[in-house]
Amino acid sequence: MRTKLDLEKWNRKEHFLFFKQMEEPFFGITTVIDCTKAYAKAKESEISFFTYYLHTTLAAANAIENFRYRIVGEEVFVYDRIDASATIMREDKTFGFSLIPFSSDITVFAESTSTEIERIQNTTGLITRDFDINLIHFSSLPWVNFTSLSHARSFTFSDSCPKISFGKMMEENGKKTMSMSVHVHHGLMDGYHVGQFVTCFQELMDREN
Repeated sequence: MRTKLDLEKWNRKEHFLFFKQMEEPFFGITTVIDCTKAYAKAKESEISFFTYYLHTTLAAANAIENFRYRIVGEEVFVYDRIDASATIMREDKTFGFSLIPFSSDITVFAESTSTEIERIQNTTGLITRDFDINLIHFSSLPWVNFTSLSHARSFTFSDSCPKISFGKMMEENGKKTMSMSVHVHHGLMDGYHVGQFVTCFQELMDREN
């Protein structure tokens, strides 16, 4: 479900129109996330850490309204729920784009994620199903502790989905960390909203239960 945003009443109308006309309207940041507690919690719950932080990413994205904004033509819509299209690697080292629906129940989410991973690993090609735009584009580079990241983009293709990526988990003195990259459409949000997302994500990663 989605609701059209009233641009005339939106305090960011001028910002939206300014950035929407740009060839590259996306901006991005890279930060470091403490995943010590989250990693322990995932192991305790017998849920893969990938599934755990993917779920946390979606929980944070759904909590910040601007991350649920999408551009359709000349209008902005607010989606009720944001899901994930995560890159899933196969044995032959190719990957496919998945579609994993968000559920606040992590057990339900873990089951959906496992089913979709299995489906992707038994298909070929890149795009193996239809997608809507109520997504985040999600990827993991567990081989690289990156300090910056860029994305392949076609400027002729209309795109307003956030792109969130994670790097290799590092450990020092018992503290586990991961780099996280967040790229978003500047017509839909600013650095303030990215800051809200990062803060919310870290708080959820640090939760006790």
